[in-house]
Amino acid sequence: QVQLVESGGGSVQAGGSLRLSCAASGYTGRTYCMGWFRQAPGKEREGVAAMYTGRGSTYYTDSVKGRFTISQDNAKTTLYLQMNSLKPEDTAMYYCAARPGDCSNYDPFFAQHFGYWGQGTQVTVSS
Repeated sequence: QVQLVESGGGSVQAGGSLRLSCAASGYTGRTYCMGWFRQAPGKEREGVAAMYTGRGSTYYTDSVKGRFTISQDNAKTTLYLQMNSLKPEDTAMYYCAARPGDCSNYDPFFAQHFGYWGQGTQVTVSS
């Protein structure tokens, strides 16, 4: 059973940076599509960034391109989301998610395809 635990959220001013971490355990040697999603109050959950652990291929939603970077450690047990130039509209609960297989098999930002989720970490950006 894959378990995901996020950390690193907090409150920053606009223009600041945060790095989120997602510690993963319970892998069975398979490769996964790992994603970062966010959900703001009153809004639907949206995909932010995704990475296929097999090749390291990455995907970003347009609103974060050039500002956010998804990465993983060499052991492939921790997923990161480096967030720079943060904006107030980035304020949300951020979730780490995983599903087996290549991200390109399906829409990497379709939340319903992800079966494993962390508990979330709050990011608040003030203007």
